[in-house]
Amino acid sequence: MVCTNKIPEPLDLSHHYSRVTKNRGASAVKDFYKYFGIPNIGNLAGGLPNHNYFPFDTLEAAAAIPDRFKPTPNKPVDSPNEGRETVISKSANDFTTSQVLVPKTSITADLLRKIDLKSALQYGTSQGYPPLYSYLRQFTRENMHPNVPYADGPEIILTCGSTDGFSKTIEALSNVWIGGHDPVEEREGIVVEEFCYMNAIQAVRPRGLNIIPITIDEEGMEASGPGGLEHVLRNWDESRGKRPHLMYTVTIGQNPTSGTLSLQRRKEVYAICSRYDVVIVEDDPYWYLQYPSAKDRSIGVQGQSSLESTPSCGNSCNKPKSSGYTFLDSLVPSYLSVDTDGRVVRLDTFSKTVAPGCRLGWITAQPAICERLLRITETSTQQPSGFVQSLIAEMIMGPHSPNGRGGGNDDGGWKTDGWVRWLEGLRGNYERRMRTMCEILDAGKQLVKTGRRQSMSEEWSVVNSVHLYDFAWPLGGMFIWVKLNLESHPLWKKMSHSKLSRALWIHLTTPRYLVLVAPGSLFAPTEKIREEKSYSYFRICFAAVDEADVAPVSHRFVEGCRSFWRKKKLDDIDEDMEEEVEQRLLAMHMC
Repeated sequence: MVCTNKIPEPLDLSHHYSRVTKNRGASAVKDFYKYFGIPNIGNLAGGLPNHNYFPFDTLEAAAAIPDRFKPTPNKPVDSPNEGRETVISKSANDFTTSQVLVPKTSITADLLRKIDLKSALQYGTSQGYPPLYSYLRQFTRENMHPNVPYADGPEIILTCGSTDGFSKTIEALSNVWIGGHDPVEEREGIVVEEFCYMNAIQAVRPRGLNIIPITIDEEGMEASGPGGLEHVLRNWDESRGKRPHLMYTVTIGQNPTSGTLSLQRRKEVYAICSRYDVVIVEDDPYWYLQYPSAKDRSIGVQGQSSLESTPSCGNSCNKPKSSGYTFLDSLVPSYLSVDTDGRVVRLDTFSKTVAPGCRLGWITAQPAICERLLRITETSTQQPSGFVQSLIAEMIMGPHSPNGRGGGNDDGGWKTDGWVRWLEGLRGNYERRMRTMCEILDAGKQLVKTGRRQSMSEEWSVVNSVHLYDFAWPLGGMFIWVKLNLESHPLWKKMSHSKLSRALWIHLTTPRYLVLVAPGSLFAPTEKIREEKSYSYFRICFAAVDEADVAPVSHRFVEGCRSFWRKKKLDDIDEDMEEEVEQRLLAMHMC
């Protein structure tokens, strides 16, 4: 059967470009680089330092074998303890490693396969190091997002991590507004979750954008209802400026609330963004860290898998494509899977899959937007570090020259099979950590108090159960978002709620418990939310501490909360202790 439904072209969103972005032209210097690769050309044109004078002859590293860590099942299992054992606590000497080597020069002629220091450490194209750019583009289009519903699919551009990608996206799609100088009707805006990643807020606030929080539930951003996206956009007060045309969102393991947005909610949110012409900036560092075993324990509802849920043209001839990997097909899909307009700008990063110090990631978006981002990159970062790009490329892709060595058992590189297997193993380790911490927190959220009461004729023994906190088992990410039940504390009516919450935070840092959690105030995008809601929440990260410490630290958090709820006065905790706490923690190299 021949499919008659034509895939639409992405919309022209150039009306959202900033004034500066509209005025940017291609770099004449970067455009000239295309001639440098002509074989045997006598290049007297480029201002390039001679590669023979680079002080590095090779770049070498001992790298993991892709199957180092044990995966967890792609679907919930009958026995949650299955596969609980992890190998992360082994010493480095117990791990099997491979040697990755990037040579000074490669004899390979194909620029998309040529991995060497001669090219990686030289000035290059702003899309990214050609071999790594080519690999990631293919992986993004064919394996991560094989069903993007607009013609010819998305393009990518490499970044120095998601923060860099977000900064360039905001520069491309918003104008600076200065209060007292610019008319209010020119002020632009961005919608965010009511608790969100504050680096994003700190990036847009100096530009003068209205920052508009949208209510959230256990999944994430709400599409409807009071304070939901549709309500806010429909009832926008234009005396505050233009209706927001940007959205910033983390949809898998949301930071800080750990929410995972279902496909159905994504469709609802996307339809609203399409109706009101909002560009969705989807920051997704935790996409691979989705936890099926939490599904029946979580308050939220996990979305369908990518393969089961991807929209089609409505005819059986256009069934969703598989990524080619069961693991990737099992994941809740990106907003790109429903992006018929081409209004999604997705940020990916190696920070959670390799290391934050790589400062390496990529943006996926419709080609026209990527072209504008390319123009910004040409006159700013130019491209990520050549050291990092070449090492990652050699490890995954493998050498195409006899003097190079890639990751894997045969030095031929991990390839896509190995890269996906590595991601599965990472998910397995983090999922086991999550379950360990959640089980301990679950068991400890009730405090049993005993006492005696006396009536006129007899004395009674009384057992009272006090609920200390709640949380949803995270379906993804690295965090547990704990809602404190401060109303049950004996001092709830005797002091300010924010002060009581701060006292608990200080109490947890004392030597007996020595636990550092992130207070909800760190993630409040507005002062109103900070004052009215943030005191009720702590963000706990189960990813950072060593494997052997996950359970002990979780128990210390529980015991710290229990002892705090037994306090009937806080004479030993006051605001003057905050400086002492800071000095003590800094002295222990904690931050």
